[in-house]
Amino acid sequence: MDVRAYLDRIGYDGPLAPTADTLRGLHRWHMLSVPFENLDIGRGREIVLEPERFVEKVVRQHRGGFCYELNGAFASLLESLGFRVTLLSARVANDQEVLSAEFDHLALRVDLKEAWLADVGFGDNFIEPLHLASYLEQQDPAGSFRLIDAGARWRLEQRQMDGAWRLQYAFSLLPRQLSDFAGMCRYHQTSPDSHFTRNRICSLATSDGRITLSGMRLIITSKGKKEEQTLATEADWHAALREHFDVVLNLAG
Repeated sequence: MDVRAYLDRIGYDGPLAPTADTLRGLHRWHMLSVPFENLDIGRGREIVLEPERFVEKVVRQHRGGFCYELNGAFASLLESLGFRVTLLSARVANDQEVLSAEFDHLALRVDLKEAWLADVGFGDNFIEPLHLASYLEQQDPAGSFRLIDAGARWRLEQRQMDGAWRLQYAFSLLPRQLSDFAGMCRYHQTSPDSHFTRNRICSLATSDGRITLSGMRLIITSKGKKEEQTLATEADWHAALREHFDVVLNLAG
Protein backbone atom coordinates (compact mmCIF):
# COMPACT_ATOMS: atom_id res chain seq x y z
CA MET A 1 0.00 0.00 0.00
CA ASP A 2 1.13 3.55 -0.73
CA VAL A 3 1.15 4.80 2.86
CA ARG A 4 2.24 8.31 1.88
CA ALA A 5 -0.72 8.67 -0.49
CA TYR A 6 -3.11 7.51 2.24
CA LEU A 7 -1.66 9.97 4.74
CA ASP A 8 -1.93 12.78 2.17
CA ARG A 9 -5.56 11.80 1.58
CA ILE A 10 -6.43 12.37 5.23
CA GLY A 11 -4.12 15.35 5.64
CA TYR A 12 -2.00 13.74 8.34
CA ASP A 13 1.63 14.84 8.69
CA GLY A 14 2.39 13.80 12.27
CA PRO A 15 4.58 11.03 13.72
CA LEU A 16 4.23 7.50 12.37
CA ALA A 17 5.57 5.32 15.18
CA PRO A 18 2.87 2.91 16.43
CA THR A 19 1.97 4.81 19.61
CA ALA A 20 -1.25 6.01 21.21
CA ASP A 21 -0.60 9.59 20.08
CA THR A 22 -0.15 8.46 16.47
CA LEU A 23 -3.32 6.37 16.66
CA ARG A 24 -5.28 9.34 18.00
CA GLY A 25 -3.99 11.62 15.26
CA LEU A 26 -4.65 9.17 12.44
CA HIS A 27 -8.14 8.41 13.75
CA ARG A 28 -9.04 12.09 14.15
CA TRP A 29 -7.82 13.11 10.70
CA HIS A 30 -9.54 10.13 9.09
CA MET A 31 -12.84 11.12 10.68
CA LEU A 32 -12.44 14.73 9.52
CA SER A 33 -11.41 13.83 5.96
CA VAL A 34 -13.15 10.66 4.78
CA PRO A 35 -16.97 10.65 4.71
CA PHE A 36 -19.27 7.88 5.78
CA GLU A 37 -21.33 7.21 2.64
CA ASN A 38 -23.32 4.49 0.87
CA LEU A 39 -23.56 6.09 -2.57
CA ASP A 40 -22.32 3.08 -4.54
CA ILE A 41 -25.23 0.96 -3.29
CA GLY A 42 -27.84 3.15 -4.95
CA ARG A 43 -25.73 3.20 -8.11
CA GLY A 44 -25.67 -0.60 -8.30
CA ARG A 45 -21.90 -0.81 -7.85
CA GLU A 46 -20.99 -3.93 -5.89
CA ILE A 47 -18.89 -3.51 -2.76
CA VAL A 48 -16.50 -6.45 -2.39
CA LEU A 49 -14.66 -7.20 0.83
CA GLU A 50 -11.12 -6.72 -0.41
CA PRO A 51 -8.78 -4.32 1.46
CA GLU A 52 -7.08 -3.25 -1.79
CA ARG A 53 -10.42 -2.08 -3.18
CA PHE A 54 -11.20 -0.18 0.02
CA VAL A 55 -7.91 1.70 -0.12
CA GLU A 56 -8.28 2.37 -3.83
CA LYS A 57 -11.71 3.88 -3.26
CA VAL A 58 -10.71 6.03 -0.29
CA VAL A 59 -7.30 7.16 -1.53
CA ARG A 60 -7.32 7.13 -5.33
CA GLN A 61 -11.01 7.82 -5.96
CA HIS A 62 -11.24 10.30 -3.07
CA ARG A 63 -14.40 8.64 -1.80
CA GLY A 64 -15.72 7.39 1.51
CA GLY A 65 -17.68 4.24 2.27
CA PHE A 66 -19.59 2.39 4.94
CA CYS A 67 -18.18 0.48 7.92
CA TYR A 68 -16.63 -2.49 6.14
CA GLU A 69 -14.84 -0.24 3.69
CA LEU A 70 -13.74 2.53 6.04
CA ASN A 71 -12.58 0.37 8.93
CA GLY A 72 -11.17 -2.16 6.48
CA ALA A 73 -9.07 0.54 4.81
CA PHE A 74 -8.06 2.07 8.15
CA ALA A 75 -6.97 -1.35 9.45
CA SER A 76 -4.73 -1.73 6.39
CA LEU A 77 -3.16 1.66 7.04
CA LEU A 78 -2.56 0.90 10.71
CA GLU A 79 -1.05 -2.50 9.97
CA SER A 80 1.27 -0.95 7.39
CA LEU A 81 2.54 1.36 10.14
CA GLY A 82 3.16 -1.51 12.57
CA PHE A 83 0.00 -1.43 14.68
CA ARG A 84 -1.57 -4.69 15.88
CA VAL A 85 -5.20 -4.63 14.73
CA THR A 86 -8.08 -7.05 15.35
CA LEU A 87 -11.39 -6.96 13.48
CA LEU A 88 -14.44 -7.02 15.75
CA SER A 89 -18.10 -7.73 15.03
CA ALA A 90 -20.64 -5.31 16.48
CA ARG A 91 -24.43 -5.37 16.67
CA VAL A 92 -26.03 -1.94 16.35
CA ALA A 93 -28.74 -0.82 18.79
CA ASN A 94 -32.00 0.88 17.88
CA ASP A 95 -33.81 3.35 20.13
CA GLN A 96 -35.22 0.47 22.21
CA GLU A 97 -31.73 -1.06 22.56
CA VAL A 98 -32.69 -4.01 20.36
CA LEU A 99 -29.53 -5.23 18.67
CA SER A 100 -29.09 -5.92 14.97
CA ALA A 101 -27.62 -9.13 13.56
CA GLU A 102 -24.06 -10.30 14.12
CA PHE A 103 -21.54 -8.77 11.67
CA ASP A 104 -23.84 -5.79 11.08
CA HIS A 105 -20.96 -3.48 11.95
CA LEU A 106 -17.19 -3.80 11.76
CA ALA A 107 -15.08 -2.11 14.45
CA LEU A 108 -11.39 -2.38 15.34
CA ARG A 109 -9.35 -3.26 18.40
CA VAL A 110 -5.83 -1.81 18.44
CA ASP A 111 -3.37 -3.19 20.98
CA LEU A 112 -0.51 -1.03 22.24
CA LYS A 113 0.49 -0.79 25.91
CA GLU A 114 -3.26 -0.50 26.38
CA ALA A 115 -6.10 -1.76 24.23
CA TRP A 116 -8.15 0.74 22.20
CA LEU A 117 -11.44 0.71 20.33
CA ALA A 118 -11.06 2.40 16.94
CA ASP A 119 -13.96 3.04 14.58
CA VAL A 120 -13.90 5.41 11.60
CA GLY A 121 -16.94 3.79 9.97
CA PHE A 122 -19.96 4.44 12.19
CA GLY A 123 -20.92 7.88 10.99
CA ASP A 124 -21.69 10.22 13.91
CA ASN A 125 -19.34 8.69 16.45
CA PHE A 126 -16.27 9.38 18.59
CA ILE A 127 -13.56 11.36 16.80
CA GLU A 128 -10.62 9.82 18.66
CA PRO A 129 -10.23 6.17 19.69
CA LEU A 130 -11.42 5.05 23.11
CA HIS A 131 -9.52 3.21 25.81
CA LEU A 132 -10.89 -0.31 26.05
CA ALA A 133 -11.62 0.12 29.76
CA SER A 134 -14.93 -0.62 31.47
CA TYR A 135 -17.03 2.18 33.00
CA LEU A 136 -14.46 4.87 32.22
CA GLU A 137 -16.24 8.01 31.01
CA GLN A 138 -14.17 9.39 28.14
CA GLN A 139 -14.47 12.91 26.78
CA ASP A 140 -14.26 13.34 23.03
CA PRO A 141 -14.87 16.26 20.63
CA ALA A 142 -18.11 14.48 19.65
CA GLY A 143 -19.33 14.08 23.23
CA SER A 144 -18.94 11.80 26.23
CA PHE A 145 -18.59 8.04 25.76
CA ARG A 146 -18.06 4.97 27.88
CA LEU A 147 -17.45 1.28 27.32
CA ILE A 148 -18.94 -1.36 29.57
CA ASP A 149 -17.73 -4.94 29.88
CA ALA A 150 -21.03 -6.83 30.00
CA GLY A 151 -19.53 -10.31 29.89
CA ALA A 152 -19.90 -11.88 26.46
CA ARG A 153 -20.11 -8.43 24.91
CA TRP A 154 -18.93 -4.90 25.52
CA ARG A 155 -21.31 -1.96 25.25
CA LEU A 156 -20.47 1.36 23.60
CA GLU A 157 -22.63 4.10 25.12
CA GLN A 158 -22.88 7.85 24.53
CA ARG A 159 -24.19 10.38 27.04
CA GLN A 160 -27.26 12.24 25.82
CA MET A 161 -28.24 15.88 26.41
CA ASP A 162 -30.46 14.83 29.35
CA GLY A 163 -27.57 13.02 30.99
CA ALA A 164 -28.80 9.53 30.19
CA TRP A 165 -26.57 6.97 28.48
CA ARG A 166 -27.65 5.52 25.13
CA LEU A 167 -26.36 2.27 23.74
CA GLN A 168 -24.73 2.71 20.31
CA TYR A 169 -23.66 -0.86 19.68
CA ALA A 170 -22.48 -4.02 21.45
CA PHE A 171 -19.41 -5.91 20.36
CA SER A 172 -17.49 -9.08 21.14
CA LEU A 173 -13.72 -9.19 21.52
CA LEU A 174 -13.62 -12.43 19.51
CA PRO A 175 -11.19 -11.89 16.60
CA ARG A 176 -12.88 -11.95 13.20
CA GLN A 177 -11.83 -12.30 9.57
CA LEU A 178 -12.99 -9.87 6.90
CA SER A 179 -14.75 -12.74 5.10
CA ASP A 180 -16.98 -13.21 8.18
CA PHE A 181 -18.76 -9.97 7.24
CA ALA A 182 -19.57 -11.01 3.65
CA GLY A 183 -23.17 -12.03 4.32
CA MET A 184 -24.14 -8.79 6.03
CA CYS A 185 -22.22 -6.78 3.45
CA ARG A 186 -24.38 -8.37 0.73
CA TYR A 187 -27.52 -7.84 2.83
CA HIS A 188 -26.90 -4.12 3.18
CA GLN A 189 -26.40 -3.78 -0.58
CA THR A 190 -29.42 -5.82 -1.69
CA SER A 191 -32.13 -6.14 0.96
CA PRO A 192 -35.10 -3.75 0.87
CA ASP A 193 -35.04 -4.00 4.67
CA SER A 194 -31.58 -2.45 4.89
CA HIS A 195 -31.54 1.29 5.58
CA PHE A 196 -28.66 1.54 3.11
CA THR A 197 -30.89 0.54 0.17
CA ARG A 198 -33.64 2.95 1.22
CA ASN A 199 -31.70 6.19 1.43
CA ARG A 200 -28.44 7.58 0.12
CA ILE A 201 -26.27 9.31 2.66
CA CYS A 202 -22.95 11.10 2.90
CA SER A 203 -21.78 12.42 6.26
CA LEU A 204 -18.56 13.93 7.55
CA ALA A 205 -17.38 15.16 10.94
CA THR A 206 -16.09 18.73 11.13
CA SER A 207 -14.02 20.52 13.74
CA ASP A 208 -17.19 21.85 15.39
CA GLY A 209 -19.99 19.56 14.23
CA ARG A 210 -21.02 17.53 11.22
CA ILE A 211 -22.25 17.90 7.63
CA THR A 212 -24.74 15.34 6.32
CA LEU A 213 -26.41 14.86 2.97
CA SER A 214 -29.35 12.52 3.57
CA GLY A 215 -31.51 12.01 0.53
CA MET A 216 -32.18 15.53 -0.70
CA ARG A 217 -31.66 17.12 2.71
CA LEU A 218 -28.44 18.97 3.50
CA ILE A 219 -27.92 19.20 7.27
CA ILE A 220 -25.12 21.29 8.74
CA THR A 221 -24.50 21.21 12.49
CA SER A 222 -22.01 23.69 13.91
CA LYS A 223 -21.38 24.44 17.60
CA GLY A 224 -24.63 22.75 18.52
CA LYS A 225 -26.76 24.68 16.03
CA LYS A 226 -28.41 22.83 13.13
CA GLU A 227 -29.35 24.24 9.74
CA GLU A 228 -31.25 22.18 7.20
CA GLN A 229 -32.29 22.76 3.61
CA THR A 230 -33.99 20.64 0.99
CA LEU A 231 -32.23 20.52 -2.35
CA ALA A 232 -34.41 20.99 -5.40
CA THR A 233 -32.64 19.01 -8.12
CA GLU A 234 -30.12 16.27 -8.75
CA ALA A 235 -27.75 18.92 -10.01
CA ASP A 236 -28.02 20.66 -6.64
CA TRP A 237 -27.36 17.33 -4.91
CA HIS A 238 -24.19 16.70 -6.92
CA ALA A 239 -23.07 20.27 -6.31
CA ALA A 240 -23.53 19.84 -2.53
CA LEU A 241 -21.65 16.54 -2.67
CA ARG A 242 -18.75 18.25 -4.41
CA GLU A 243 -18.76 21.41 -2.27
CA HIS A 244 -19.06 19.84 1.18
CA PHE A 245 -17.40 16.45 0.74
CA ASP A 246 -15.14 16.93 -2.28
CA VAL A 247 -16.79 13.88 -3.84
CA VAL A 248 -17.43 13.79 -7.58
CA LEU A 249 -19.30 10.76 -8.87
CA ASN A 250 -18.66 9.28 -12.27
CA LEU A 251 -22.07 9.69 -13.87
CA ALA A 252 -21.21 7.14 -16.56
CA GLY A 253 -21.52 4.31 -14.07
